[in-house]
Amino acid sequence: MATKPLPTAVHQPGGATVKKELRKPVYVKIESLKPGTNGHTLVVKVVNSNTVLNKKSRNLTFRGAQNQNTRIAECLVGDETGTILFTARNDQVDMMQPGNTVVLRNAKIDMFKGSMRLAVDKWGRVEVFEPAKFVVKEDNNLSLIEYELVNVVE
Repeated sequence: MATKPLPTAVHQPGGATVKKELRKPVYVKIESLKPGTNGHTLVVKVVNSNTVLNKKSRNLTFRGAQNQNTRIAECLVGDETGTILFTARNDQVDMMQPGNTVVLRNAKIDMFKGSMRLAVDKWGRVEVFEPAKFVVKEDNNLSLIEYELVNVVE
């Protein structure tokens, strides 16, 4: 299926505007995620959410961080191929309510204690999406697989 890229305007030095084509997102399934990869776009359902850190900022004058809490939640997200733990930070925590369908754009795989975790940093985006029709396959949790770094000597 060939799709035409979306046009966008790119401003060049000197005031010139050049049309640049945006790439269509390539959606991946959870079962295809591998350690150390990034740039993933997924549509997932939130199975559950567990807040692990809710801390007030200690330095209230630092960069205008008045009353800014640091919040981290571990959320089990999944699609029809499997599940994985997603680490939600700050504003992302509010979107990760059980039952919500979300789109994770530019997600990456972080390794934590030898297991994979999905995360979206400042270069990515988390958006609540219309409810998906798939049923989450909960018996294939990729975060339960433990990986070990092995150095290969040639």
